[in-house]
Amino acid sequence: MVRTVRPLLPLLLAPLLLAPLLLTACGSESGQPRDTDAPAAELVTRARALGIAPELVYVIGAPGFALARQSVGVYGGDGFSATYVSRQEGGQLRLYVDRGTMSASDCAEGQQTCESDGEGVWYRSGRGTHEYAVVKEDHVVRLEGDAGVSRDVLREAARDARRPSGEEAAELLPSAPAGGAAPSEPVERGDLPPAGDGAPRNDVDAGG
Repeated sequence: MVRTVRPLLPLLLAPLLLAPLLLTACGSESGQPRDTDAPAAELVTRARALGIAPELVYVIGAPGFALARQSVGVYGGDGFSATYVSRQEGGQLRLYVDRGTMSASDCAEGQQTCESDGEGVWYRSGRGTHEYAVVKEDHVVRLEGDAGVSRDVLREAARDARRPSGEEAAELLPSAPAGGAAPSEPVERGDLPPAGDGAPRNDVDAGG
């Protein structure tokens, strides 16, 4: 009687081939954040603590300019703003990111010149400054420069504006306060009198 001989090699290799798949599945179902999630989590926590929408936080890279970290803050309702200062000549680049869009009529409003510089990219100037506006899906990234900043520098920096990595978010945004959120109500001070604002009085006599 002839017996059918089944090859053993595929049976031996099957567990080895399945092992990486099982490890990957276990890692994705364990609830632990992946490395790619860490930067987003850091950015979200820090931005929300300042009242800024995380998706509106951007950074730029411009040769010779450095971020003035104290300038970082909210723009409009939940937008983002930051200023970059020239290390040599003291010129400034001011970054604004806010919800909305920009059309030809919006671009020309209040400006001396306005022109398209590519799809969804606008250049305008007036009142001693000029700027580039880059239209995104549901928001606009604007980069304004002093008159001394060249248009080429402004264009490249505006076009290359991007969302920060986790490490960049830590440098850009201050750490979140305890609890992970900014206070929603004004902080009540306990060193002010019940009436008035505690300012010095000027209606008293000499020596009083």
